Amino acid sequence: MFFFRFRKAERDHPTVILTQRRIYILPTRTGLLFVLVLVLMLTGAINYSLSLGHALVFLLAGLFFVAIIHTFRNLLDLRVTPGAAAPVFAGERAEFPVFLENTRPHDRIALEFSLPASGTSSAARANIAANASLTIAVSLEVLQRGLFRPERLTLSSCYPLGLFRAWTHLYPDISCLVYPRPLRTPMPAPSGGNAAMQWQGENGQDDFAGLRQRQPNESFRRVAWKTAARDPERPLLNKQFSGGGERELILDWSSTPSQSGTETRLSILAGWILESEKQQVNYGLRLPECFFAPSRGTPHRDACLKALALYA
Repeated sequence: MFFFRFRKAERDHPTVILTQRRIYILPTRTGLLFVLVLVLMLTGAINYSLSLGHALVFLLAGLFFVAIIHTFRNLLDLRVTPGAAAPVFAGERAEFPVFLENTRPHDRIALEFSLPASGTSSAARANIAANASLTIAVSLEVLQRGLFRPERLTLSSCYPLGLFRAWTHLYPDISCLVYPRPLRTPMPAPSGGNAAMQWQGENGQDDFAGLRQRQPNESFRRVAWKTAARDPERPLLNKQFSGGGERELILDWSSTPSQSGTETRLSILAGWILESEKQQVNYGLRLPECFFAPSRGTPHRDACLKALALYA
């Protein structure tokens, strides 16, 4: 119970069972003050030969040691399964779900989870009934875009008297994708050349205008399947139409303000993506190392935002 050791921050298995070797326990400040009061009471009882004083000191001392067992037992054999968080934008709170399973015939009271990091972490508290399970969410404010991996997850409890704190550190292999913070800037007027937003008119629906090679990430709805069936070895071709076509946008990295930093340019593109989705316009994204063909919808939006989040 009181065995302490240094432990490498290796990633845990998906489900962790809190055995005796994973739980640490120490007195809290309240517990230390409680011990000091007991020492003063014992000194007074000895000095004045108070039998009832001795009895009270020994009764409270017994309560102190019993609290150790109950605090430790509150975490023992608890099953913890952390989960990955849904993508968020920088500056928002990422919520990591944690599934708890209590296989013991007694309740688990006042469990507290926290994620220590540079952002602001909110402790999540939970009570689990006997032989029951529960899912809670531990939130953390993430400030930087990219793939965020929590260093560790801390589970602790001071139940029942607050005299001791039992805790354990979990090292789950979980992550959260953090998109750039969207910067709301006016959408530029459509123009040719290298403008950030170019209207494409060759993808209408009225007249067939020919075939072109399909680009990665393009929708399959305009693939010329008959042509592909006649020549399976040939790359897939998309049908092109002219007249009355849908408007399509190309959001270009090179047209964001060059004097701005990388993070600002990514934030501008993220804002344009959200605005394009709001206006229900097909849009593409051109970055220095990749290109997303015009489309729209949640999968396309998430793919574009992921490219911005992982841009190096």
